[in-house]
Amino acid sequence: MPGGGPPSGRATPGDGLLSGKVALITGASSGIGAAAARHFADEGAAVVLVARRAALLEEGAERIRKDGGRAVAVPGDVTRPADMERAVATAVDRFGRLDCAFNNAGHASAGTVLHELPDEDFDRTLDVNLRGVWNCLRAQLPAMLAAGGGAVVNTSSVAGVRATAASAAYVAAKHAVIGLTRAAAAEYGEHGIRVNALVVGGTDTEMMDALRPPGPAVGAGFGSQGIQRRLADPVEIARAAAWLCSDASSFTTGTALAVDGGRTAK
Repeated sequence: MPGGGPPSGRATPGDGLLSGKVALITGASSGIGAAAARHFADEGAAVVLVARRAALLEEGAERIRKDGGRAVAVPGDVTRPADMERAVATAVDRFGRLDCAFNNAGHASAGTVLHELPDEDFDRTLDVNLRGVWNCLRAQLPAMLAAGGGAVVNTSSVAGVRATAASAAYVAAKHAVIGLTRAAAAEYGEHGIRVNALVVGGTDTEMMDALRPPGPAVGAGFGSQGIQRRLADPVEIARAAAWLCSDASSFTTGTALAVDGGRTAK
């Protein structure tokens, strides 16, 4: 496969990149979020899994616990501030503090040109992708201030740095996530809190399945756009998020890190 193939299977135990840390991950019931929950746990973090689908969320937390990790599931919706406050409170109550967060929950919209996009679709896209990150940050930052520092990673997209056709609401939201990330990094850097974003390329997830047509060429349009000419495995995105949440990236803040197979390098 051009550019090298994706990793196979779940994340393997690492060298404790996040050993002793407490992490909160949204969108953790599937895709990138579920892969991140497993990988963060493999790297030594206690993880708080947050998503709307309670049954899937608990299954993910239980798998981590069976593998010897520490995990708790907190069903919640990022568009509801009280849910995010409850998730952070759970992290502090169960594990003593909150060290890092991966604000990954998202909602994709594409295929409708701007002047035909219904108001409710625009509102939903902005509500999840932008307001959701805002709600997460507002709940997480006080806990990190109390802990003396921390690290946050927000999921943006190639659409956060480049426009794509028939997805104006999504492009607007993901551009705004990068701006919000940089603003938070500037405001909280002196308090020991780092805030970064991931510019994520096409990834083999349920969200991607909803956007791409069925058939033998599935994913070809998205995967062929990058230098590596393939979709990412969710764990490849999870590994980048884990690095940004770890002390190994201690001098990295306010950045939008491309994890896109070279899509934005072309």
